Amino acid sequence: MLAIGSLISKLKLCSSPKHIHQIHGFLLSTGLHHDNFLLSKFIESCSRFNLSHYGYSVFNQSSQPCIYLYNTMIKSLSSHHSSAPEAIFLFNIIRVFGLVPDSYSFPFVLKAASRVCDGNAGKMIHGQSIKSGFELNIHVVIAIVQMYSSCGCLEDARKVFDRMSSSNDVALWNAMSAGYVGVGDMCSGRALFERMTDRDVISWTTLMAGYVHVNQPEEAIEIFRRMRVEGVELDEVALLAALSACADSGALELGEWIHDFLQKRGLRRTVPLYNALVDMYVKSGNIEKALQVFDSMQHKSVVSWTTMIVGLAFHGHGRKALEMFSRMERVGCRPNEITFIGVLSACTHVGFVELGNSYFKSMSSKYGITPKIQHYGCMVDLLGRAGCLEEAEDLVRRMPFNANAAIWGSLLAAAKMHRDSSLAAKALQHLATLEPDNSGNYALLSNTYASIGNWSEARLVRKTMRSSGVKKLPGESSIELNSCIHSFAAGAFSHPEAKAIHDILWEIHQQCTLESHEQNVEEPLLLE
Repeated sequence: MLAIGSLISKLKLCSSPKHIHQIHGFLLSTGLHHDNFLLSKFIESCSRFNLSHYGYSVFNQSSQPCIYLYNTMIKSLSSHHSSAPEAIFLFNIIRVFGLVPDSYSFPFVLKAASRVCDGNAGKMIHGQSIKSGFELNIHVVIAIVQMYSSCGCLEDARKVFDRMSSSNDVALWNAMSAGYVGVGDMCSGRALFERMTDRDVISWTTLMAGYVHVNQPEEAIEIFRRMRVEGVELDEVALLAALSACADSGALELGEWIHDFLQKRGLRRTVPLYNALVDMYVKSGNIEKALQVFDSMQHKSVVSWTTMIVGLAFHGHGRKALEMFSRMERVGCRPNEITFIGVLSACTHVGFVELGNSYFKSMSSKYGITPKIQHYGCMVDLLGRAGCLEEAEDLVRRMPFNANAAIWGSLLAAAKMHRDSSLAAKALQHLATLEPDNSGNYALLSNTYASIGNWSEARLVRKTMRSSGVKKLPGESSIELNSCIHSFAAGAFSHPEAKAIHDILWEIHQQCTLESHEQNVEEPLLLE
């Protein structure tokens, strides 16, 4: 008979659910399914293959489960949203069988409460942890802070944290910081981060990812630069967050540095990391480099293909995007909803109306994907740009959603392009309700009237815009210079070098005016 140690080794080497079933059969035939330690290892192996419920059925057949076996089962069930309520139920019946929860039971069941955002269950478990004498157990406290944070109870999480804040345990501080970051409270998260006496890579990455999530990429990049200065060892998660910040802010130089860092350090060419690289190059406008990274990837996920297709379409390479989609289909990679947004956008850029219609229909007929409002928006844009205004308007009437501002905006733009003032006015009526403060909509309608020579209506739209209090928002742009992102808004003087920049622009303007004047003076002499 196989020794228990040998069986545990075989469980660790399981590579498929079939192996799990075979070992279960062996356990039953030999009576080893009553060994709690061996059974706990079996349940852990089930969890690796998302077979928690199978492991649970085996657990229920145990004649005398110990607290260690209960903990293993609760941990396994708490790993998935669907089985988390069963983990809480299992925890609640431990005492019925004369067992007492230990310092492992509480973190596992609190994770289950976090998974389903059950604050009431979490509070009861918190109370039981105090009664059981684990109020100062650092692992239990961290789990409680994470539970309250996941359930949106930041005040409760902070109260628990403050009772233990004299502890320098970095995991506890990270948990509280992550709680603030999770709800977008970057000020509180940053304040806590700055107070930390010890920081690890998770501390830095949590804050950096938070800034990316709330669309403050410049702050994320600043945190990343501090990481480098302080010599923090960069891991994959930190690099992923940094690349996302580079993509959102257009910091191409830093993105290229990260790419070079990956190659020099020989870090694992993980699919998520190289997907982020492709995305960074795409959003920075370097399509050629994005294609190089994409083609160098040995393994590509649906995200890899979709990022490249959407990037090509966004930058006007519609034909290349459609060719990329054909390659994707040939290698057997199944597209998702976002893939089709890129495909339909590509059809719009090259004006392939029939092909776009074909792809739109194939979403449900071939791939079982129900088109969402974004896909209908792409089709409305495709039809509108091609001048098929009646078909576009008809599609808006037939789609199973109320048209949003993006769809009416597409119709308004198409009406302006093809000088259909009636459709433009109709679109603006809806937009005035959906986006009452968007000055661009009024400008489009006014320009539509102007394009057909209806100046009185054009002036009336501008007057209505002013009387409604709608203000034209200034244009904004940014540029990366010497690894620093500079942002500018039309008419604004917030940049610290604004005066010097305007002085130089004035000199350039004066020089251009002078040269233009000289050319105008010389031209008659040349004609003579």
